[in-house]
Amino acid sequence: MRHRVSGRKLSRHTKHRELMFRNMLVSLLQHERIRTTLAKGKELRIWADKIITLAKKGTLHARRQAFARLRNETIVKKLFDEIAPKMKDREGGYTRIYKMGWRQGDGAPLSLVELVTYTPPEEKRGSAVVEKAKEVIGKVTPKKKEKKAEGKGKEKKAKKEEKPTTKEKKEKPKEKTP
Repeated sequence: MRHRVSGRKLSRHTKHRELMFRNMLVSLLQHERIRTTLAKGKELRIWADKIITLAKKGTLHARRQAFARLRNETIVKKLFDEIAPKMKDREGGYTRIYKMGWRQGDGAPLSLVELVTYTPPEEKRGSAVVEKAKEVIGKVTPKKKEKKAEGKGKEKKAKKEEKPTTKEKKEKPKEKTP
C-alpha cells in the first residue's frame, strides 16, 4: 500500500525522474510555458510552486538552494529578479494547466503548463505578421503597379520605346500567315 506517499513515479527510476523534472522546471522558468503530458504537468506544478516559494524569500541562502536545484545561473537570476517579484502577493498557485487533447502517436493526454503571470509577446508576433503581409502583397501586385512604383523618368521612356518593337515583331508573323 502507498499510504501517504506523494508524487508520481511515471515508470522511471528516481534519478531519471529528478533530472527530467529539473530540466522541465528550467524550461518552464525560461519560456514561462511548456507543453507536456498531463501527468508530468501535474507533477511539475509541485516542483514549480516549491521553487517559486523559495525565490520569494530572496535571501542568499534561498538563491544558493535554488541554484543547487536548477544548476543554471541565468534562470536563477530570472527567477529571483523577474518571476518572484510578480508573485509576491500570491500565496501559492503559481502555475496553470490547460488540457490540450491527445498526442497523435500514442494517445497520451497533453497539457500546457504556464506561469500565472505569463503574457504572450504581442510585439514580436505583430511585426512578423506585418512583414509577412508586405511580402505577400509584393508577390501578388500586378506588373503595371510595380512599374508605377519604380518611379518616373527615363525608365518609362525606355519601356515605351521597347513596346513598339515588340508589337512590330508580333505584327510581322500575322502578315505572313494569311
